[in-house]
Amino acid sequence: MIVALRATSSFHKSGGFSLIEMIAVLVLVALVFAFVTLSFTKSLSGAKIQAASRDLVAALRFTRGQAIVKGTSTSLELDIENNRYMIPGKRVITLPKNMHLALLTAESELTGQNSGRIRFFPDGASTGGHISVLMGHDEWRINVDWLTGAVTREELKK
Repeated sequence: MIVALRATSSFHKSGGFSLIEMIAVLVLVALVFAFVTLSFTKSLSGAKIQAASRDLVAALRFTRGQAIVKGTSTSLELDIENNRYMIPGKRVITLPKNMHLALLTAESELTGQNSGRIRFFPDGASTGGHISVLMGHDEWRINVDWLTGAVTREELKK
């Protein structure tokens, strides 16, 4: 008994993907990966500047607390040129190279062309001013009230 197989069009049809379909899927995967990576990088840099500004707020509040407790004027020194600040009685804090500081304070508290300080008095008051922490297009401003010495932080949108 001889059985003849008859070829049909469905028999020759391939069950795989064409080269064009494979390339299209790879391009889509690459685009999604690039978008996720870019989004993650942006959120990571945003987290870094937020952390740096929170640390600076904590340093200013510590300095104010020291002035009140010790009953003497105490200052947080800022070295704008070298991107660092000094907490009284503690170590020097240096910001990452892609982050920058800007200072606006009383003229009497400027200690050089690129340095200055925020001074707190025994009653909690201060010389006032603000310090900006900048990175790319992001800016966090730390405000120090001259009358009360209160320290607040705000994000400036550009």
